[in-house]
Amino acid sequence: MNLRTRLTDLVGVEHPVVQTGMGWVAGSRLVAATAEAGGLGILASATMTYAELVDAIRETKARTAKPFGVNLRADAADASDRVDLLISEGVRVASFALAPKREQIEQLQAAGIVVIPSVGAARHARKVADWGADAVIVQGAEGGGHTGGVPTTLLLPTVLDAVDIPVIAAGGFFDGRGLAAAMAYGAAGVAMGTRFLLSAESTVPDSVKAEYLARGLDGTVVTTRVDGLPHRVLSTPLVEDLEGSSRAVGLWHAARNGQRFKKLSGLTWREMVREGLAMKHGKELSWAQTIMAANTPMLLRAGLVEGRTDAGVLASGQVVGLLDDLPSVASIIETIVAEATKIIDGLGALKSQA
Repeated sequence: MNLRTRLTDLVGVEHPVVQTGMGWVAGSRLVAATAEAGGLGILASATMTYAELVDAIRETKARTAKPFGVNLRADAADASDRVDLLISEGVRVASFALAPKREQIEQLQAAGIVVIPSVGAARHARKVADWGADAVIVQGAEGGGHTGGVPTTLLLPTVLDAVDIPVIAAGGFFDGRGLAAAMAYGAAGVAMGTRFLLSAESTVPDSVKAEYLARGLDGTVVTTRVDGLPHRVLSTPLVEDLEGSSRAVGLWHAARNGQRFKKLSGLTWREMVREGLAMKHGKELSWAQTIMAANTPMLLRAGLVEGRTDAGVLASGQVVGLLDDLPSVASIIETIVAEATKIIDGLGALKSQA
């Protein structure tokens, strides 16, 4: 049972369902499982060294012969090397958390790679579409991690009206009703993070998954105290402490985490400063906020990899309050597509009875 859309035709997958490139979560096991189930799985490279990304791509290719993608940071110090890697390894899709540069899009497309940036506003979608992006993912305020303030139901139609390329809806999706609704708006598919994080193939520790499953619809909060930008995470004592702490205390923690991230990533201080400058460029970030960004990878790693719910930040979409199980990735995709198909068929029947 398939739903053919502009996304499935563009990428060559069976189902219009995307597993997002969640840092510390979207590794080869989860991505390959998504690909084998007919969806588009995306590796999260921002939290990988170059060498780790090489291994992750090759392990994913060993697990599946189906298309998958890699999420890149356009402003990373080694972005050009990573683009070259995707080309040499024949990765099908390059996604970007921030707008890629025009020359990056051109280079990837010349090699036959589909470019799908994530956007948070219609003007951003128009910009990357004008530069030649093949499709966009648009995430509304319900989504986890870095997020905006406009809900998907309002943001999605503005982006659909702004561009002619396929639009993939993200933020608040977890079942077939959401996929059917997104397609009714005109979207070519949906992208989900939290639903795939809470799957059997996700490598997030079981104790952390239990923390997610225990939450209700009011279990998340949007905070700027993680890295200076709006970030939707689970509400935890640590997040409450960050919200209540002084800026000085926050900066001290950021500096300490920056040192830890330096050791883990293998980046030099020069490279970290360069990435900080790139992050600050074009954004209204204070230097304090830029320094605070060092918190993000280490706080997320503490929770999502080390299982330290007392010392880690747990990114999450609001849909966490509607999830109470840990199904296989194949079951997630199969159930969503079957339910969406049934709903769409039912709507057609309503028209024939009129």
